[in-house]
Parts: sequence; structure tokens; C-alpha cells
Amino acid sequence: MNIYFIFFMVVLAIGGVAWVFLYPILSGERTAERRMASVARAEPVAARPTRAAQKSRREQVEGSLKQLEARKKTATRVPLSVRIAQAGLKWSTRRFMITAGSLGAVFFIVPLLAGVGLLQSLGLGFAAAAGLPFWLLSFLKKRREAKFLEAFPDAVDVIVRGIKAGLPLLDSLKLIASEAEEPVRGEMRSIIDTQTIGIPLGEACLKLHDRMPLPEANFFGIVISIQQRAGGNLSEALGNLSRVLRDRKKMKAKIRAMSMEAKASAGIIGALPIAVMVLVYITSPQYISMLWTESLGRMMLLGSAVWMSMGIFVMRRMINFDF
Repeated sequence: MNIYFIFFMVVLAIGGVAWVFLYPILSGERTAERRMASVARAEPVAARPTRAAQKSRREQVEGSLKQLEARKKTATRVPLSVRIAQAGLKWSTRRFMITAGSLGAVFFIVPLLAGVGLLQSLGLGFAAAAGLPFWLLSFLKKRREAKFLEAFPDAVDVIVRGIKAGLPLLDSLKLIASEAEEPVRGEMRSIIDTQTIGIPLGEACLKLHDRMPLPEANFFGIVISIQQRAGGNLSEALGNLSRVLRDRKKMKAKIRAMSMEAKASAGIIGALPIAVMVLVYITSPQYISMLWTESLGRMMLLGSAVWMSMGIFVMRRMINFDF
């Protein structure tokens, strides 16, 4: 009796094990469970690539910013040809040097023939050759940059409206290149020409900062470059950029208005000694002529010029704000 009972228990145990392990495979229940599990995991599986894509995009943006920062740090001194282009001139470097040499020769020969001493004539010639042309380049460059900043926010707004209307970015740039005012029109045409020869549009926009060394132009190039590499809503990014450009423009105008009183005071203080000297020369020329006829007077004039220049430089540094 005990043997039959043990045999029954063994058969029952073997049947239970077979039911647990073999029946799901033979009946297809395990396959059905896998399908149900795959359907239940469909949402998390779809969410993981989204997070990975977001992480990848963030890494691409960080990499792009690091590359731009490294490029800015490795920038060397601006060549003369680039400075001429930044001033809006079509001159070659050779023509600029010939013009500078001609100015130096004129400012050396004319005072020498007029009876001025040799050293004074050399000083005038050197100042005319080495100082006047580069000062003119700086003046033209600043004037061109001011015109660019005046029209650039409107150009960015036109690009944003074109993108929202369904135009590609390149077509929006072509619209600016044909309708905007100079120098924005010329700079956008340069971007299009650069892109035409095979350079990516993001790299072509980054080169805008080389021709127009302004933070606003650098912002525009960075936005376009990051969007071309990592994707994103370009119209929203450019809309934010336009808002930033207009805020910077308002801030610059506010700073100019607040510092105008100090600039007027500095101009009056700097012009006062020269005005007094001219008035005294008109009323009593013999009294003041000792300043340039006597050696001690010339030394006093030189010292006064140095001290006045230092004071004007300090006042200029105090009233010029950068942001």
C-alpha cells in the first residue's frame, strides 16, 4: 500500500513539474505573454530613445559651443586686408600702403619747404603715414558697424517671418541680400556666395563675424551653426535673437544718453586750454609767442600736451562703457 502511495506521489510531482514548465511552451501561453509584455513596454521603449535623442542634441550643442570658443581663443591678429574689408573699402593692401606712403611724403615735404625743421617734418610725415590711414580705417569701420547694427534686427525679423511662412533659410537670406540696406545686404550676399562654393551654411554664417566683428553678428552665426548641427526650432531661436538684439540696441542708446553729459564736460575741458591760447594769441601775440620761440616755452607746451592727453584718455576710459 505504501509503495502505491509513493508511486502516486512521484507521478503527481512529475506531472506538476511538466505542467509548470512544459505546458506554457506547448500551449503558446509563453508566446502570448511575451507579446503582451512587448505591447506593455512599447511606451517606455519609445521614451528611452527620446531621452537619448535629447541628450545627443545637448551634447551636440555643447560640442558646437566648445568648438566656437576654441576658435575664438586661437584667433590671431587681424590682417590688414581684413581690416580694409571691415571698413567697407575695396582697396588692396598694396594700394593702401602706397596711399599711406604718399600721405607721409606730402606731410614731410610740404612742412620742410615751408621752413619747418627736419625733425618736425619727419615727425609729421611719420604721423601722416603710420597714423592717419589707420585712424581713417577705424573711423570707417565704426561707421559701417553702426549702420549694420541699425538695420540688422529688422533683417533678422524678415528671416523669421520668411521661415514661419515656409521659406527655407537660404531663400530668406537671398531676400535680405536683395532688399535690405547696406551693409547688411552686402554681408548676406557674401554668406550666400560662400555657401554657393560648397561651404555649409552654418560655417558661412560664422564667417560673418570675421567681416563684421560685432557680438550681434557672432550671435547670429552661432544660432545658425547650432541649428544646422543639432536641429531645433529655427524661427523661435531667431525670434529670441531678434529680441536680444533690440534689447542691446536700447541698452546702448540708454548708456549713450546717460554718458552724454560726461562726454560734453570732457570735450569742454579738453578744448578750453586750446581756446584760451587762441584768444590770447589774437589779443596779445607777443605775450604768448614765447611758448614756441623759447626752449623753455616749447618744453612747457610739450608737458602740457602730455598731461592734457593723459587726462583726456582717462576721461574717455571713464565714460566709455562696454556691455
